[in-house]
Amino acid sequence: MPRPIEALIHVDALVHNLARVRECAPDARVWAVVKANAYGHGIERVYDGLRGADGFALLDLAEAERVRALGWRGPVLLLEGVFEPRDLELCSRLDLWHTVHCSEQIDWLAAHKTQAPQRVFLKLNSGMNRLGLRPEAFRSAWTRLNALPQVGEISLMTHFADADAAPASGRGIDEAMARFEAATRDLPGERSVANSAATLRHAAAAADWVRPGIMVYGSAPDFPQHDIAHWGLRPTMTLRSRLIAVQRLAQGDRVGYGSSFTAEGPMRIGIVACGYADGYPRHAPSGTPMLVDGVRTRTVGRVSMDMLTVDLTPVPAAALGSEVTLWGEGPRGSRLPIDEVADPAGTLGYELMCALAMRVPVRAV
Repeated sequence: MPRPIEALIHVDALVHNLARVRECAPDARVWAVVKANAYGHGIERVYDGLRGADGFALLDLAEAERVRALGWRGPVLLLEGVFEPRDLELCSRLDLWHTVHCSEQIDWLAAHKTQAPQRVFLKLNSGMNRLGLRPEAFRSAWTRLNALPQVGEISLMTHFADADAAPASGRGIDEAMARFEAATRDLPGERSVANSAATLRHAAAAADWVRPGIMVYGSAPDFPQHDIAHWGLRPTMTLRSRLIAVQRLAQGDRVGYGSSFTAEGPMRIGIVACGYADGYPRHAPSGTPMLVDGVRTRTVGRVSMDMLTVDLTPVPAAALGSEVTLWGEGPRGSRLPIDEVADPAGTLGYELMCALAMRVPVRAV
């Protein structure tokens, strides 16, 4: 039989989370963000769950081709725009909308030969200092674009660095929003500024288009301030496996590489067919939560390449073959949100989703 590990993609949860986006931003249209192969879920697997969105937003042309091949005829937005002039040819052929974030991309558009004008989203750098034109250069860039016959409608966008900030931090979206409003004042065109955190926490930022990413996939963008239950979201990915062995420990017995865990008394531990080569975080410490037969327990010792160990004290009936939920939906209505696994390892649910290894079988349910 194959190794007992698999990932499940919950299409009904995608539908549910997309509906939550619309509840949070009822007057906005919704980009379903499917970059990074739909946050590790697989574009083809999430398509049926997200086809109720108004458009798909992604990063590269290959992903855009996959969305079009699935039959999507609505808007598709390249969030980073084109990477070289010839990419504009495929934008014309596939009818892709694309972000313009630097003067070089405007130069490429000016030299592009096309019969149909292209829809572009001009991006402002409102303080994150990744992509986007600085406020002092924004209006002149808009004027250049507006004069080009290769350009049709111009929309306006930015991205927030601190939409997930705790109230006591003194950070947030106010400064970025003020910069965006000043730079775009009196300019025509639709606006798109809200990511997942802004969609959930700052209703006034919804504008014409929202761009939810991680909330669609059942992770809270402001964890641990709030969890997915607080936001009414559901996990869209489950990683599950089984116990492949059980060991009985005496007081003083050690577990795993580096002998980092020592039993304080007699106990049973289970060996799980999952490790960092499957995408489980190697730096997850002892005590990281896990479900065995739907019962919450904890890891013990270091994560190995192909195995990890779990405390069976709360699950006395657990035995060889017992189901283990690494994250997601467990048996009998149990649930382990991915954020609760990522946080002890010093990372985010985003990374765990995207890091799911190629060797793990994945299926949509």
